[in-house]
Amino acid sequence: MTVPDIGTAPVLSVVVGVFHTALYVLLRGRVGARLPLALLAAILGAFAGQALGARLGDPLRLGDYSLIGASVVAWMGILIVAVASTLGPTRQGG
Repeated sequence: MTVPDIGTAPVLSVVVGVFHTALYVLLRGRVGARLPLALLAAILGAFAGQALGARLGDPLRLGDYSLIGASVVAWMGILIVAVASTLGPTRQGG
């Protein structure tokens, strides 16, 4: 039984997503319960941004990985989670 090869994009997308989520937490201070959602959005955004950057042409590439496209879309994912959690309903303390 052989293990299938995975490309660099999923692995580097996890690294880029974790890095940008950590940077967001460092800048924001406290994220709370939305941290897993922000991390998931950053990882999926980095993966999608890499694919988009590969199609459009990215000036900063790490091998076959489009770093600028991945970073921009990862931040878009983090910001969508932050805005949705701000505009969403809040819990009332009892």
